[in-house]
Formats: sequence, C-alpha cells, structure tokens
Amino acid sequence: MLLKNKNTDYKNRTTYLVLFFLFMATNLFSQSSVMVERKLVLMGSIFHITIVDKDSANANHNINKTIAEITRIENLISEWREETQISEVNRNAGIKPVKVDREVFDLTKRALYYSNESNGVFDISTASMDKVWFFDGSMTVMPSKATISQSIKKVNYKNIILDSKACTIYLTQKGMKIGFGSIGKGYAADKGRELMIGNGVVAGIVNASGDIATWGKQPNGKPWAIGINNPFSNRGIANVLKLEDSAVATSGSYEKYAEINGVRYSHIINPKTGYPASGLTSVTIYGPSAEFSNFLSTSIMVLGKDEGRKLAKKYPDYQFLLITDAGHVLRR
Repeated sequence: MLLKNKNTDYKNRTTYLVLFFLFMATNLFSQSSVMVERKLVLMGSIFHITIVDKDSANANHNINKTIAEITRIENLISEWREETQISEVNRNAGIKPVKVDREVFDLTKRALYYSNESNGVFDISTASMDKVWFFDGSMTVMPSKATISQSIKKVNYKNIILDSKACTIYLTQKGMKIGFGSIGKGYAADKGRELMIGNGVVAGIVNASGDIATWGKQPNGKPWAIGINNPFSNRGIANVLKLEDSAVATSGSYEKYAEINGVRYSHIINPKTGYPASGLTSVTIYGPSAEFSNFLSTSIMVLGKDEGRKLAKKYPDYQFLLITDAGHVLRR
C-alpha cells in the first residue's frame, strides 16, 4: 500500500512537471511571437505588412521602418512624382543623360537584362506607350491597326543607354519614358524583407498587392500559406503555396480587362506589337526574389504557355503555376 502511494505520488509529480514545462515553453514562445499586421496604400497600391516580433511595440516599430524603406524607394523610382530621379530621366529624353543613384542605375540595368532574356516582351519603356486601350469597362470598339502601331513607336529598351562609370541613364528618343510598374513593387517587397532580416526580425511578409516576399515562419511554427486564385474553380483557389524564405508574384487578366465583341483583352500589353496578351488568364511565379518573379510572370503572360514555359525553365530556382484561358492549370 505504501509502495502504491509512492508510485502514484511520483506519477503525479512527473505529470505536474511535464505540464509545467509545457506551459512554460508555450508561454515563453507566445511572449516572443507576437504577430502584427498593417494595411496601407504605398506606391499607389495596397500593401499588407506583417511582422512577427517579441512584442507589439517592436513589431509596429519595425513596420514603420519597412514603410519608410518602401517610401524611400518610391521617391527614387516613381514616374508619377515630378521630383524623382526617374521623372528627371524622362524629362531629359532625347536631350541629355541624367546622373542617378547607383541603386536606380542597377535596377535599370537589371530591367534591361530582363528585356534581353525575354526577347523584348519585358520592357520598362512601355511607359512611353500611347494610351489606346482602356480597362475600366468603357471600351467597346477595337483601336485601329494604325493606332495600335503608332502607340508603340517610342517603346524600345534598346534606346535606353546606360553609362556605368558616370552612373547615368539616357533615353535617346524625345518623348520616351521609362517606368517600374512591372517590377517596382516586387523590388520594394524584397528590400523591405532585406531590411527586416538585417534588423533581426525573425519572420514576416511584405505583400505589395500580390507581389509578396516572406521570411521565417508563423508564430505557430507553420510556413506562410499563400492562396493562388483560380477564376475557373468553384473553390476559387488553384493552389496554396507554403512559403518560408521565398517570394511570389502573379500576373493575371481576370480582374482587369476589356471585353469587345465577346472577346476578353488583357491589360498586359505586348510591347512589341501593342496588342494585349492572350492565351493565359494568370501566371504565378515563386522563388527567391519578388522582383525576379515579377519579371517572369509579366513576360510569360505575354509569351504564352509554350514560349513562357521555355523561359521559366531557364531558371530552376523558380516554379510556375499557369492558368490558361481555357481553365487548364499547368505547374512545375
């Protein structure tokens, strides 16, 4: 009887200690894993910034730093703000080279690399394109062939001249413009993540209207779950990506398009022809960089599924999910 009581007491104490340490571990984990999210407009788009930090004060402080970094980038590369370096480059098109920060120069240099890799279907000089397509529901008649042909006269990445030594950008044609609408938000997401990792933030997401950079894990220890839309599916989801230190970007025509005579035309324009991309409803790319994913998703939308997959397969660090206009889902 005495032995039984001792065993029971031992088991009770053991159970208590196990539960105590589990409670302490859970309590300590929760104290060091507060997740704070903020939604706001930056770069003309909706951003969601999520930070996992030791407390809400630190998390909000780091969100503020991320916002400051994205604002800094916008103040360098926006073609819509008169005071930016890119606006200065555009004002001096056909006149003279403009000296820019090395960061702006390097981003432009990478954009020209993307143009070469995609055989010109990625082109930051599409900012020069005349506006002949409208995707607000008002367009009911096709532009003429002559109008479309004229609209791309000033679009040609080969007329962007870089001087690395002088750190200048020169647009050779008067009236020519460059813009970073295609990769700017992805670049900002990458830079926000880079800043946070450098500041010791263990996990988070910078979501720039679907151009997403992630690092670390959720407070529950699980990867970040990113749903990919499928407009042809009853569930509305083509796939759920489980990401840790990764990025994702999606280009699609299912939300912004013109419908003329029963045909849907994408808002993503082929800079070589002036016509909207066709054949693919959406392209999702995921891999290390949001900027690079931006480049691939935009290019593949224009190239179509066959040529697009050929381009994607050149970069084994990046995976793709394509949805065709017929609703077929293609993956790698």
